[in-house]
Amino acid sequence: MDWDDLRVFLAVARAESLSRAGRRLGMDASTVGRRIARLETALGRVLFAKTPQGYAATPEGAALIPHAEAAEAAALAANEVLAGQGGLTGQLRIGAPDGCANYLLPQIAARLIEDHPGLDVQIVALPRVFNLSRREADMAIAVSRPQTGRASVQKIADYRLHLAGHGDYLDRHPPIRTLADLQGHRMIGYIPDMIFDPELDYLAETGADRAALSSNSVSVQMQAIQAGAGLGIVHDFAIPFAPGVRRVLTDRISLTRSFWLLRPAEDRRSDRLTRLAEAVAAGIRREVQRLEGLVATGT
Repeated sequence: MDWDDLRVFLAVARAESLSRAGRRLGMDASTVGRRIARLETALGRVLFAKTPQGYAATPEGAALIPHAEAAEAAALAANEVLAGQGGLTGQLRIGAPDGCANYLLPQIAARLIEDHPGLDVQIVALPRVFNLSRREADMAIAVSRPQTGRASVQKIADYRLHLAGHGDYLDRHPPIRTLADLQGHRMIGYIPDMIFDPELDYLAETGADRAALSSNSVSVQMQAIQAGAGLGIVHDFAIPFAPGVRRVLTDRISLTRSFWLLRPAEDRRSDRLTRLAEAVAAGIRREVQRLEGLVATGT
């Protein structure tokens, strides 16, 4: 059985779509479809059933998946042996919530591609949890530890959040010294029904029952705060990227959250992905410490 055919099969099994699999493989959907048909003919088995939701693996297809994954792991291991312990190459796709993706991962990716010129880094910023079993990413950053699934989970670092506003907005309003002083202020936060993780539900910390301006994106919230639209709870590590934004009530409203690194469990056998995971985790720890240090010292 040809490994390249198995590679196409595995992409469709994970994406449950010819077009999504094709985009990941760099092929058009019709080519992917022909490759699957060829494999099915060679095996004398139907591997996928077309449904309104996409392509679902049949029992025969599901039975083939672990063998295809074993072949994939062997191919990756062979590449690692040939590449040796020098520079890392190939593609690395990292999925992350947009706060991490916007304010931390660009610096980390810049260092990675500087140290490893043969490496292509893709940052997928989405305000939701990634499905690693479908290989939406090689690794993902999460804001809470998953309670189910087969993913390999590693705590990266704690980070802090505080209530903040732009200086122009704060100067136009009376001083904020107590929680009671927040009454009448416009609040900025998440769209309630689009909060994908309970760890992101910050509004109750302020005593407010509604946000006058809301978004599912951390960076949009920060832009609104910087535009003087109101107050919001923001990551300390994002404040150095928003000139004029200042923390308020730091002694009363202070949150600590954590970043977790998630990887498919089977990838723990890959030296290449382990080295990349270690580099990403170390980079996040370094950047959180550096940026929060700038805020603490007022630099």
